[in-house]
Amino acid sequence: MRQTAAAETTAETTPETTAAPAVSGSDPALRSRWLEVNLPRVEEQLALDEALLEEAHEGRLAVPVARTWMASEPTVVVGSSSRIDDEVDRDACRRLGARIVRRPSGGLTVVLGPGCVMWSVVTPLTGQTPAIERIHASMLDPLAAALVEAGRPVVRRGSSDLAMTTVDGDRKVSGNAVRVRRGGVLYHGTLLDHFDLDLVGRVLRHPPREPAYRGGRGHDSFLANLGLGRTLLEAAVRDAFAASDTLDSWPGERVAALVQERYARPEWTERLG
Repeated sequence: MRQTAAAETTAETTPETTAAPAVSGSDPALRSRWLEVNLPRVEEQLALDEALLEEAHEGRLAVPVARTWMASEPTVVVGSSSRIDDEVDRDACRRLGARIVRRPSGGLTVVLGPGCVMWSVVTPLTGQTPAIERIHASMLDPLAAALVEAGRPVVRRGSSDLAMTTVDGDRKVSGNAVRVRRGGVLYHGTLLDHFDLDLVGRVLRHPPREPAYRGGRGHDSFLANLGLGRTLLEAAVRDAFAASDTLDSWPGERVAALVQERYARPEWTERLG
């Protein structure tokens, strides 16, 4: 049974070089649909991303789906292959009340909470799987352009970051991750807007690997807030992926099953301590 949307303000396949997934507004048939869902828990939001990817993989998702959401409390989200103790200060998380959960995509750990807008795009694929760099470009280039249009000097940096140019150098405002299945791509990440940046340095260790543009900087001198507000950021995501039409249903039963079987289970989160 599919749910009606409620209003609210590690690659699995071997990549092959071909065209990136089409998510631009050039072809009305390929324009994204916008999904608004009110889910209170981060685990449910992560499960929704995976559920939409499964639907794309199975041929049930005909067009790309874009959405944004925001965690209501500080939450540490580790990548699917991250070792928690390499990237996270567990004691600090306990002191500050920041829960630790695990997402379905790769990449390093991020910290969510009020003031950090999350964005997701799930794109169905046909034919060969695009090269990972093509996927990064097809997602980040239009979003960077939309943020520039909104008034911020945003550029792509590293493999999957967006950074804002400042007098102190480029500072990261968005970290992103991808999961690829034969029939679809999940691309999701952060947009730091009015987030407590000090919290990141308190709960995360220096990452075990970093892009060259970071230059060894600590979290406090590497991150920045966009300061646009959620309404403008959501509009930028919608513009970037031509998501003018809305999607009125979502796979609720599949989300519930994924939460029960995976995201709410300590065995899932702690499988790589």
